[in-house]
Amino acid sequence: MKRATTVEVRTVSVAGRTLEVATVGDRAGDTVVVHHGSPGEASSVSLLAPLATDGFFVVGVSRPGYGESTRREGRRVADAVEDVNAALDALGRSTYQSVGWSGGGPHSLACAVLDPTRCVGAWSLAGVAPIDVDFDWTEGMAPENVAEFALAREGGPAYEAHMAAIGEVLAAATADTIIDLFGELLTPVDRTALSDEARREEFAASCRRAFAHGIGGYLDDDRAFFTSWGFDVADAAVPVSIWYGDQDAMVPPTHGAWLAAHTANATVVHRRDEGHVSLVVNHLDQLSVALRAGRAE
Repeated sequence: MKRATTVEVRTVSVAGRTLEVATVGDRAGDTVVVHHGSPGEASSVSLLAPLATDGFFVVGVSRPGYGESTRREGRRVADAVEDVNAALDALGRSTYQSVGWSGGGPHSLACAVLDPTRCVGAWSLAGVAPIDVDFDWTEGMAPENVAEFALAREGGPAYEAHMAAIGEVLAAATADTIIDLFGELLTPVDRTALSDEARREEFAASCRRAFAHGIGGYLDDDRAFFTSWGFDVADAAVPVSIWYGDQDAMVPPTHGAWLAAHTANATVVHRRDEGHVSLVVNHLDQLSVALRAGRAE
């Protein structure tokens, strides 16, 4: 039987809001929920298309304010669980494995802590740590992130203008410009991982779609990261895998090391030669094997 590799996008309703949901893969297979990065949106599940060809049914959900999902100001990381359950209910799915990349990492961990009846395992791939932890949160980040998060701490018009400028640029991203737009956030190993034009176009297209209705989702992601997540990773009730690389200038390895040391039920994949992008795209085979085994590793 031929497995679907075309991403299908639809909207569902939850608590009076519109939620954008993307799916790809084998409907007879196990469900994998993918939490996109920041910025990002549901159809970026295409970046993990090999999982679909390996027999999984992959589900992406645009967080509020991204793509066609209605903005939800004041949302916390914990609120992602409500949206995941609404999406799965609409699709007729029950249990799932949760995978979060970058800014999606905390949202995947939320499922591990707060949704143990449906979430059977969770992955944080190059995901950020909570803001109120015992290390310098921005140490090792590229200048672009340091500047953004310094303004985020202050809030106000200067921060919103900065984010609007980023959103305007990324909303026009193309395969030819995406690497330069991310600047020093992409280390050499990440640039190599994006050498394929089709992959660059997938990243660029996700950026364009993320800002379809403005910068609300991006703003709200930052604010969610800079406040209490609404749960403690020490309370993870299902197996969790923490992946991180030492060549990461978006989310430095100190974040992964902290999560590895403080997340309950965690195994660790620490790759010294990988960065923020290469950590995932170069090792989708390992991720697929772990998902097939039904365990976080």
